[in-house]
Amino acid sequence: MKKLFTDHPATVGETYTQHFNHAGGFGVRMVFSGLACLVHAVLPFLFVKTGSNTITVLHDRMVTNRHNLTPAKEATQTAEAQR
Repeated sequence: MKKLFTDHPATVGETYTQHFNHAGGFGVRMVFSGLACLVHAVLPFLFVKTGSNTITVLHDRMVTNRHNLTPAKEATQTAEAQR
């Protein structure tokens, strides 16, 4: 049962707690940005760049985190993911 909570986080070089914090942070930011986009749909003069800025920031965080992996760690994670 524990593997259900640890396998995926391990493939991205995180513990369960680290993954919970990162994924939870992404989710909260996406929810608030989504709400801002809905407000923007009704009142186009508000939150003009909120959605696109959020996408850019979250993409950069995710890609930067992927590229921060050392080759050895990345190889280990790839092998674990293929199991």
